[in-house]
Amino acid sequence: MTLKPIRSEQEHELALRTAADLMERTDQDSLDRLEVLQGIIERWETERFVFPIASPAEAIRFRMDQLDLRPRDLVPYLGTKSRVSEILAGERQPTVDQIRALHRHLGIPIEPLIGGTKHETARNPSTASKAAIEKLRTLGVMKAGEHIDMFLERALRSAPALAMLRKTRTDRTNAKTDLAALEAWCAGVLVRAEPVRLPSKRKRQADAAFARDIAMLSAAADGPARVAAELAKAGIVLVVLEHLPGTFLDGAAICRGDGAPVIALTLRHDRIDNFWFTLLHELAHAILHLGPGTSMILDDLDVNGSGGIEAEADTFARDALVPPNVWARFDSPKPTTEALAAAAAEAGVHPAIVAGRWRWEHGDYKRFSRLLGRGEIKVMLGT
Repeated sequence: MTLKPIRSEQEHELALRTAADLMERTDQDSLDRLEVLQGIIERWETERFVFPIASPAEAIRFRMDQLDLRPRDLVPYLGTKSRVSEILAGERQPTVDQIRALHRHLGIPIEPLIGGTKHETARNPSTASKAAIEKLRTLGVMKAGEHIDMFLERALRSAPALAMLRKTRTDRTNAKTDLAALEAWCAGVLVRAEPVRLPSKRKRQADAAFARDIAMLSAAADGPARVAAELAKAGIVLVVLEHLPGTFLDGAAICRGDGAPVIALTLRHDRIDNFWFTLLHELAHAILHLGPGTSMILDDLDVNGSGGIEAEADTFARDALVPPNVWARFDSPKPTTEALAAAAAEAGVHPAIVAGRWRWEHGDYKRFSRLLGRGEIKVMLGT
């Protein structure tokens, strides 16, 4: 469509369809054309419409009423709580990325979100460090000649909520975390997760019993290598991607663009006990916490959880790995190696898991250190 003044209802309809198409594009030429086209649409609607069309805020509120959503449920799509409040009050117009997210995840038609108003530019350039960018290239998720901002835009097509990450911080991320590097890591996870095909019908229900079966894989020599296939049976994607400089990250649970939960692990602490606890912790998030109001949870497990979903995920993981009745019989101030092995056998898990839990609960990190399986997970997974 050539950009020109609108002179008829048919041309107005065509302009709206063209604007909707441009919203799906990320190149600068399309963004420039969209901004000009919005001005043309605004002029036509101001002169011709007798009844005012719904504003973006009104369209969002209408959909919230239909889905019984609260303002906090919009945080994954609009950013911080204050940004949600500003947009719902009509004080700020949604960005192009936010419009994409609202349309794709909440089904709000693009036309009222475009409205007759001008919108903010899509994104500010990434500030990810050179070291983080080079690591992405080394890991093979970022193309050799690809610019970091183009890489992020590619990942955004899988999960638009990624655009909000740089504007917030989770309860379990290190205060020194480089949010731009963290965003780049999440983008790498989504790029890895996008081509993974899941069964059309789930063979397993993702619940506590399923988590227990996953935990018992730890007793098998090839357990870590079998995890991805087992998780896929419940519609869950597993991605292992090394952490980037400045991210201080153990794992994450992220919603893919099609709604499939993605469990991502960094193997930052290459130990058997840490691998299985982190895996079950993120599985807990995938089962219990991911959804319309929460599309991304990031974890540095060296940071104590502040309660809420983190405490719930910790308990879920501990109970899946070593059932409470088994732990109650085993736990003692001075257990023997034989007692530890017996508890692991009864729980059906690798002895490193029982050793790691005892060390953590008793704050004694000198005992059983040789039983933790240091440096073994990466070898098992071939990473």
